[in-house]
Amino acid sequence: MSPVRTLLLLCTCEALSMAGFSTVPALLTTLQSAWKLSAGEAGLLGGSYFAGYIVAISWLSGLTDRVDARKVFAFGALLSGCGSLAFAFTARGIWSASLCQAVTGAGLAGTYMPGLRALTDRVQTAHQSRFIAFYTSTFGIGASLSYASSGWIANRWGWQAAFAAAGLAPLLAGLALWLLAGSRAPVSRTPHSVLRGQWLALKDRQIRYYVLGYAAHCWELFGFRAWIVALLAYAGSQGSLPASAANLAALVNLVGIPASIFGNEAATRGNRQRHVFRVMLASGALAWLSGLAAPHPFWLILVLPLYFWTVMADSAALTAGLVASTSPQARGAAMAVYSLAGFGSGLLAPVTVGWILDGMGGQQAPLAWLLAWGSLGLWGLLHALAGRRRSARQH
Repeated sequence: MSPVRTLLLLCTCEALSMAGFSTVPALLTTLQSAWKLSAGEAGLLGGSYFAGYIVAISWLSGLTDRVDARKVFAFGALLSGCGSLAFAFTARGIWSASLCQAVTGAGLAGTYMPGLRALTDRVQTAHQSRFIAFYTSTFGIGASLSYASSGWIANRWGWQAAFAAAGLAPLLAGLALWLLAGSRAPVSRTPHSVLRGQWLALKDRQIRYYVLGYAAHCWELFGFRAWIVALLAYAGSQGSLPASAANLAALVNLVGIPASIFGNEAATRGNRQRHVFRVMLASGALAWLSGLAAPHPFWLILVLPLYFWTVMADSAALTAGLVASTSPQARGAAMAVYSLAGFGSGLLAPVTVGWILDGMGGQQAPLAWLLAWGSLGLWGLLHALAGRRRSARQH
C-alpha cells in the first residue's frame, strides 16, 4: 500500500475509533439532569474516560515494541466499542457510567498512539513529520464528529441511542485496519521489559521536555473538550446562540485540524521549542480571556475558536518532536510515557474544572467560569516559562 493510502486508512480508522470520545461531553447537561449530578460528579464522569486510558496505556503502547501495532489497534477498537455499547444498555448512574467510560478510555489507549506507531512503522519517508501532523490532527476530526453525531442522534432517539451508535464505529475501524493494513513486525524487539523501557525513555532530557509539554497541552485540551458544551450552554442562558451548544462545540473543534497541521509546519521550518513557547504563552492568555467572555455569547463565540487554535497549534509539533527524538526500537516506550503524562493530566483537568465551578458559586456564576476556564492555561504558561529559563541557562 502506498504511503498516502496508508495515511488515509489510518486517519479514517482513527476518526471512527473515536466515535465515543465526545459523547459524554456532548450530552453532559442531559446526563446531569437525568442523574442529578453535581458539577464535581460530572467532572468525575468526564475524567473516568482518562482513568481507563491511564490504566491501559503503559501496556498497550509499550506492546507495540514487541508486536505489530495493527493488532494492538484492533484490540483497542474492540474495547472502545464494548465500552460505549455497555454505557448505552447498562449505565444507570455515576458509578456504572464511569466504569463504562473507563473501558472506552482504555480502548483509546489501544488505538490512538498504537495507530501512530502503525503509521510510522509503515511510512518512513522524508515527509514522516507531515504525515504525523495529519494523523494527530485527525484526532480533532474524530472529536468533532463525535460531538455532532452524539447531539444529533440524542435529539432524535435519546442519549442511549447516541452511545449505541458510538459503540459500532470503533468495531468497524478495528476490522478495517486488520483487513487492509497488512502485517508489519517491529523493526527489532527491545531487550528491556515494558516498564524498564519506559523508565529509560523518561530519563532522556529531550524526551522529558516533550512529555511535560504534552502534559500541559492535554490539561488544556481535555479540560476544554470536557466542559465546552456546558460553557456554551451557560452562555446561551445569558443570551442567544446561533446554534445548539453541541453543534457549536463541534465547529470549534474543527479549528484544531488546520491549527495542528500549520503549527507543525511552522515548528519544522523554525525552532520547534521556540514555537511551543510562543503558542503556550498565547493559549494561556486566551484561556483567561475566554473565561471572561463566558457571560457574553457574542464575544465568547469570537474568542473560543482563537483560543482553541492556540491550544492545538503545538499538538503535532510536540508529537513529531517526540518521534524524531526516539529510536524505532524505543518508540513504543516513549509514546507510552508521553501518553501517560498527557492523558493523566486529561484525567485531572475535567475534575478540577468541576471542583472550581462548585467551589466558586456553581455553573451560573460568571466568576466560577472565569477561574475554571483560566485554570486550563496555567500549566502551559508554566511549561513555557520553565523551558525559556532552561534555554537561557544553556546559552
